[in-house]
Amino acid sequence: MKVILKSAKDLGPVLRAVRKAQNMRQDDTAGSMQVSENFLSKVERGSDTVQWGLLYRVLTDLGVRIELDVPDSAADRVRRIMDGDA
Repeated sequence: MKVILKSAKDLGPVLRAVRKAQNMRQDDTAGSMQVSENFLSKVERGSDTVQWGLLYRVLTDLGVRIELDVPDSAADRVRRIMDGDA
């Protein structure tokens, strides 16, 4: 299922739903991801001040993938960057 996020606040409830669907408690999930329960709580509340590196770890460990819809006008440039040719 694809979900379009309009703000940081939109991400939190989605991640909470994914975690709960996997029958994972917040404290156990945070421990297995090596992030604090406080951090995971901030993510699930949609805080806009979380660290991207840790957020990416949470997304990855929950099996959530981020997909960017890049404007066609930038596609070639982005492709070169992603291929390491920049």
